[in-house]
Amino acid sequence: MMKKNWLIVVMISLLLVLAACGDKNEATNSKGNGEPATGVNEHNFKISHVVQETHVWHKTAEKFKEELEALSDGKMTATIYSAASLGLEADMVQQLETGTLDFGFLTNAYMSTREESLNGWFMPFVFEDLSEAVKMRESEEVKEMLSELNSQGLVGLDFAFAGNRHILSKDGFIESQEDLKGKKMRIIGSPAMQSFWEETGAGPTAMPLPEVYTSLQTGVIDGMDIDLDALMTEKYYENANYLTLTNHMTFPTVVVMSSKIFDGLSEEEQKIVQTAVKNAVDWGADEAIAREATNLEELKKLGVEVSTFDSPETFEKATTSVREQYSEKSDIIKRFIEKSLND
Repeated sequence: MMKKNWLIVVMISLLLVLAACGDKNEATNSKGNGEPATGVNEHNFKISHVVQETHVWHKTAEKFKEELEALSDGKMTATIYSAASLGLEADMVQQLETGTLDFGFLTNAYMSTREESLNGWFMPFVFEDLSEAVKMRESEEVKEMLSELNSQGLVGLDFAFAGNRHILSKDGFIESQEDLKGKKMRIIGSPAMQSFWEETGAGPTAMPLPEVYTSLQTGVIDGMDIDLDALMTEKYYENANYLTLTNHMTFPTVVVMSSKIFDGLSEEEQKIVQTAVKNAVDWGADEAIAREATNLEELKKLGVEVSTFDSPETFEKATTSVREQYSEKSDIIKRFIEKSLND
């Protein structure tokens, strides 16, 4: 009889242990929204970019962190390193390739020196405003651009935006291509940008951001190619007062992840990353479009003279030359131009 009672006690104990384990698994394998999260582990990712913390790309990175935490029930988070604190973009790419950096918000300008098709974003006068550029994110051509980054040990996730490019000048508005002849213009180091500005007759000078403010101040450059968000955050308006709204190009950042790190994630973790990026970039696109308007109003209040450029045909020769040159280099770029102009 005692043996029988002992067996009953053991069986009850085992049932209680199993029930407790089941409750524990249910608690740890839930996202908090009824969906299972069995493949999610603890992660604290590193994200790096080159802009200031007031810039829309940094705000988009913060939104990405927020989305990661929400979708993973707090198991996945990130630390953001702004203003090139982990090194310049060449350093970041090397870190991404080795897996010592998880995510990068890399300027399309720098990445276009490594992947030809990304120069498609810098084809002149294909987008009338930022909203048109944002719509191209969903195109097959853009998806192909992202997939081509696989060969560099990177997973291309999406493109986020800062705004369209305009012209800031020290000595008057730009009313035609002729007004640029001989002017020393700071540009970002991108093959397509370099080609366009050379075609205009200007003297393009690729220059890192930390040198631009004093170069405007001292007259090393006469003006620059700039988006409104960077113009506000870097305060270049303090040394150049004439802003011509040309919308001659757009300016994205490509959001990438280290292939080495991505491949080490579970399928569910990969899905969380991809969803978090899309949600953040969707938010960032709306924010960038809103900032186009608010930044412009703020610049006017700060005393910047503003003129809207409405004669893109005066750049026809330079525009046609650059589009043809890069269409021959990449079929993706050729189709990207055609789709941008026809949509």
